[in-house]
Formats: sequence, C-alpha cells, structure tokens
Amino acid sequence: MPVHRSGTVRRPRLRRVPAAGVILAALSLLFTLPTAAQAADVPARGSATMGMGVAEHDGRGGLPTGDNAVQTEGVDTSSHNGNVAWSTLWNSGVKWAYVKATEGTYYTNPYFAQQYNGSYDVGMIRGAYHFATPDTTTGAAQANYFVDHGGGWSRDGRTLPGALDIEWNPYGASCYGKTAAGMVSWIRDFLNQYKARTGRDAVIYTATSWWTECTGNSSAFGATNPLWIARYNTDPGTLPAGWGFYTMWQYTSSGPTVGDHSKFNGAYDRLQALANG
Repeated sequence: MPVHRSGTVRRPRLRRVPAAGVILAALSLLFTLPTAAQAADVPARGSATMGMGVAEHDGRGGLPTGDNAVQTEGVDTSSHNGNVAWSTLWNSGVKWAYVKATEGTYYTNPYFAQQYNGSYDVGMIRGAYHFATPDTTTGAAQANYFVDHGGGWSRDGRTLPGALDIEWNPYGASCYGKTAAGMVSWIRDFLNQYKARTGRDAVIYTATSWWTECTGNSSAFGATNPLWIARYNTDPGTLPAGWGFYTMWQYTSSGPTVGDHSKFNGAYDRLQALANG
C-alpha cells in the first residue's frame, strides 16, 4: 500500500457503480434464467400423448350431436393409461384402438405390449402411432425408429396403418423451430420412409389450427394420407387443406375408461378395408 512522504497511508479509492447499473444487471440475469414455474411447465421427454395440446389451444365444447352417419368408436392409449381394461372398452362398443409406440428416436412406450396385444386379443382392430418431434431428428430417422419399435404393418385384417401424431410441441415452440416449408418437408420425409418400409400410407393425426400455423395449411397430403382430425367439440369443424373428409375424429379426451375417444367415419367393414389396405 503506497505511503505519503508525510507518513500517512494512502487507501485505494473504491469505484462507485451507479445504482441504475446494478438494477439493470440484476434484471438481465433474472430474464435470462428460467423460473421454477416455467421449468415445471415443461413435461419430461417421452411423456407426450396424442391430443395433449388440443384443449389448451382450441378449447373444449360439447360432445358430438346425433346424426344418421354410421361411425365406429375407437380410442388411443399411451403409457399414461397404464394397463388398459380392454374387455371393458370392447363391451362398451369400442372396436378399434391406436397405441403410442414411439416418440422421436429416444422413447418407446413401456406399456406397448399390453396395450397393442391386449386390444387385439379382445377382438379390436388396432394400430400404432408415433409422436413426432421434428426438432430432434429427421423424418426418415423417426419413421425407421417407429417401424423398428412396433409401428409396422401386416395384412392380417386387424392391423391399421401407422399414424403420425404431428401437433403442438409440448417441450418448446409450437412449430418445433421450423418454417412452414421446413415442416412440410419433414412430414414428407417421414411419410415417404414409412411407406418405403411398410407399403402403406400413414394416417396423419393433427388439428386444423396447428396445421394452418405450422405447415401454412399445406394441401400436399390430402390425396394420399388418411386424416385423423382432433377437435373436442360437437363437430370436427373446418378440415385442413387438401382433405374433403376425415377418416377419424378424436372428439374428446374425457371419455369412459380411456379418456381419448374417436369416431371412425364409416361402418366396421370400412374400418376393415382400411386395415387391409
């Protein structure tokens, strides 16, 4: 420490930081760190379920009104449902089911065997679905993962073509950080690879509002891929571009035994025709 000639000790001068600067620095740190509430809102990878964003983004209305159209009741399941009481569903009139097989290239449903084989064993026509995460790997990579982990198809009269569940991202930005053109390209990549592996055109599960926002309301797949529309209301509403009718309609997430219930747009023999290809 320097000493004056007078013998007194010179103490270093402290640099003052303006109070405004301290406040700004603290605010900057606050806004760059996620809050505990924000972190808690993001579910664990692999936990996504079909339609988990529908009610939040599109709302929830009444149940379908009665009409003269012949429709066939179905359900979809995931690990969230655990071991499913398939005989109860069958006896209530449910005749078909889709079971979550995979998500991204990192997750397989631990209840898949009980759900996929159990639905078949009680007499249902069943298929598998894949929850898409276009921000993690390519469409082709996810199609291969899906087929390799339960998403295949066989012409046994009881197996439906695989379904691509493409909807709001539960882990981040709704459109997975992709432009509309990029999203359409990713979907096409998945569908082309799935068909190359199985010989079938996959079903597309989506909601019109998501499809409009994230694909620019593309009409690219309406001529080839059956539509499974999601809308929790009295009717399926406006369909995405390219489709003049829906093949399936998920109309509620609060149905009996298993929450997610859907209607196949036709009689049982038409459901069999879809299974047979």
